[in-house]
Amino acid sequence: MYSLSDIAGIAISLVLVMFSATLHEVAHGYAAYRLGDPTAKMAGRLTLNPKAHIDPTGSVVLPLIMAIAGGPIFAFAKPVPYNPNNLRNPVRDEVIVAFAGPACNIAQAAVGAVVLRLLWRYAYPAVGADASVVFAYIAYILGSYIYINLQLAFFNLIPLPPLDGSSIVSPLLHGEARVKYYEVQHYAMPILLIALYVLPMVLHVDPIGIYLDATAGRMFDLMMG
Repeated sequence: MYSLSDIAGIAISLVLVMFSATLHEVAHGYAAYRLGDPTAKMAGRLTLNPKAHIDPTGSVVLPLIMAIAGGPIFAFAKPVPYNPNNLRNPVRDEVIVAFAGPACNIAQAAVGAVVLRLLWRYAYPAVGADASVVFAYIAYILGSYIYINLQLAFFNLIPLPPLDGSSIVSPLLHGEARVKYYEVQHYAMPILLIALYVLPMVLHVDPIGIYLDATAGRMFDLMMG
């Protein structure tokens, strides 16, 4: 049975995930637009309106299940359409467009960390202990926002489709290496599902969790330190 505070925490996490994923997708589209491809702009995807980006399964159901399970929260929004043929330098620009999403999440986390630090340094001493409960809630929300964005960033950097990491790695490979990589990509979803669910539940080995602890977790500690 979940308490009121548990339900509130899950609701906050869902809202933060949807907001962060929306900015992630807008960043992809905006990067493509600046590099010569207007596809996302013409499709009305360069907007902060969540309705244009939210995928019912990836943006709501998946993070809700993960939040209830108490594990890392992942999510995805509707991919922003773009045409690589419109890019001025396709090989270079495809990498930039792919990296724009995770970079946006890291930037969001950095902004959240700066805001949290400024609040505790200047606002909290000014209002005193009377506002300690309010500031505790604010700190919880900002801390969740920071960590969720770091998780989204580094999870998306895994080089398997449909994650951004695959679009970053594939243009950089050539010849036999690229062919082999495309062969592995056919099994991307089974690999992700096994790594996310089967290994932790059956073998009690969590490679994704270990990876996120070493990346998102470490960066979170640095930002909060």
